[in-house]
Amino acid sequence: MAAMLESNVSESQVEQLERWIKAGNTPQSIALRSLIILEAHRGQSAQAIGKSLKVSQPTIRLWKRRFMEGGPQALTTIAPGRGRKPKMSRQKVTAVVRATQHTTPPGQTQWSCRTMAKAKGLSFKTVQRIWNLHGLKPHQQRTFKLSRDKRFVEKLTDVVGVYLNPPDKAVVLCVDEKSQIQALDRTQPGLPLKPGRCGTQTHDYVRHGTTTLFAALNVLDGKVIGQCLPRHRHQEFLKFLRTVDAEFPPTLELHLILDNYGTHKHPKVQQWLGKRPRFKLHFTPTSASWTNLVERWFRELTEKAIRRGAFVSVADLKAAIHAFLANYNDEAKPFVWTASAETIMAKLQRVKAIYDTLH
Repeated sequence: MAAMLESNVSESQVEQLERWIKAGNTPQSIALRSLIILEAHRGQSAQAIGKSLKVSQPTIRLWKRRFMEGGPQALTTIAPGRGRKPKMSRQKVTAVVRATQHTTPPGQTQWSCRTMAKAKGLSFKTVQRIWNLHGLKPHQQRTFKLSRDKRFVEKLTDVVGVYLNPPDKAVVLCVDEKSQIQALDRTQPGLPLKPGRCGTQTHDYVRHGTTTLFAALNVLDGKVIGQCLPRHRHQEFLKFLRTVDAEFPPTLELHLILDNYGTHKHPKVQQWLGKRPRFKLHFTPTSASWTNLVERWFRELTEKAIRRGAFVSVADLKAAIHAFLANYNDEAKPFVWTASAETIMAKLQRVKAIYDTLH
């Protein structure tokens, strides 16, 4: 059988077995079976394999035969009647899953492992295993909202079209403002990072004022034009537009992706844009800020420069924002949009179908 196995193992099967052996998450039983087959393929006798791997001869013969009958996948399957017998019925598992999805404990908003275990007469470890098996995480929640914009499809198609097929001899800029950025100073210095302990900061703070950051993300190279201003009215937006206008040669068209904030549609803003036809505006759908890539850059700014910072004044906050902006632009990389409008619409239709059945 060893000679037959040596000739019947293909190169792709050898590579598969070697990947299983090297992978850290491969069950030890499967890794051992793979080693048996590889050693036999390399010409080792059954006695030598049994001695080196400390397995019996019947075990070696069993997995050689299984491999010859079913290939590598046969090493991962458990024969009927073998293995640990389940201690819980399918009905019990189904009851836990349904209760997790469709009910809540009295006076609470979601189940925990222990409350579910108490309600169903199980151990909390058993509930954990059931939830992990079915991908249930009742302790987690994400924000979500369906856009009610009547022109949703039109706006989405327009914005996504600019991302995927940008116009020639033009610059595409994602523009928005991050308003009311607070200059927060902690009431005490935090403890430094050390082995076995993360850095700390106090839960309370002193508020020294706010600023608003106007930003324009260049979709082509990922660089950001930023300007901190005290408020976010149409006057400040016009000032920022003048800054953007001065950054690029007058021969280039500027395609701006914006949300539907009233400042962006103010009559004085429209009047200023009417005198500069190279500005082309593309508005995102209402309640769909995720279609504006500059929001992704705002997340970078928040997580890496603001959230853990301590600022003694608004000027200190502005200095930190400008420092992050300068360093970011030195090694800027673009955020690449890949989803088509059709793919997004198909996903939204599936979500709407589920939403309609619930409400």
